[in-house]
Amino acid sequence: MQAKSPGKPDSFFHYLPVSEEDEKLGVICTTAGNTIIPPHVVYPPNREAHPAPFRPVAEGRILPIFQTVYLTGGEGVFNADDRSYQVKPGSLLLILPGMKHSYKPAFEIGWQEYWVGFKGDYFTRMLVEGIISPQHIFFDIGIRDDFITTYNRIFEEVRTQQPLYQLRACSGILYILAEILTHERRGKKPDYYQTVVEKAKRLMGSRVESILNLTDISAELGLSPSRFNEIFKTYTAMTPYQYFIQLKIHRAEHLLEDENVSVKEVSFSLGFEDQYYFSRLFKNKTGIAPSEWKKYLRPAGTPPA
Repeated sequence: MQAKSPGKPDSFFHYLPVSEEDEKLGVICTTAGNTIIPPHVVYPPNREAHPAPFRPVAEGRILPIFQTVYLTGGEGVFNADDRSYQVKPGSLLLILPGMKHSYKPAFEIGWQEYWVGFKGDYFTRMLVEGIISPQHIFFDIGIRDDFITTYNRIFEEVRTQQPLYQLRACSGILYILAEILTHERRGKKPDYYQTVVEKAKRLMGSRVESILNLTDISAELGLSPSRFNEIFKTYTAMTPYQYFIQLKIHRAEHLLEDENVSVKEVSFSLGFEDQYYFSRLFKNKTGIAPSEWKKYLRPAGTPPA
């Protein structure tokens, strides 16, 4: 279903049929649109053109899908699960399946909205694992050209519906989700967090052949170990130790390319006192035992050195 909405000539909304192939992808775009609501217009306009579950958006509804709504102009209100948010340009709403919610522009002001609806096993898993959370459904991200460009790219895929357009549309949806989650994770001090984390990464990279001493690194950053751990994990979704271990594994991969270097030598050179612990860790991270790594890299038919 496609229809034009008030405002600019290219404003539209579209509800998409879903094929068996789409279901197999695990990421499905179900609806997308861009609407300008002038002042003194009852919301939503063109109400009967929307499927019945979508119509009572101003009064209160529950959807079986996810949806993001991005406001680039005007003002209004968003209500969800007994919480109320004042919507302004740059606000982004994240609607979750089964969540009772409503939103509408201020009658005297109106607004402009971009939205996209989506579903699929991949997005459901993000919700189950807590990556997407009912506690974080309102984001003040500001007016961003990359968001508007991404929504318009999704709209173009929806309009043309070329083969596998669902994958391309959903790549835009994933970009939007990644950006709002990053915005939330970095909090109100992104520049400070970034400076701390980048310096910490440089320090750990220079000490990859030693044992990680969080106390020393924290002191060099002017932080307590607990505060350093908190900032690093907030920004990267990894603890400093997890990141340091990953650095060691990447270094080990390069060292093992040398056929004259044994697994034991690589293990000890990277600060592992137990070769067998190193081997288990390497296989856990790469899926291949270090003793097999050289065989994996050696071209087929090439005899061992």
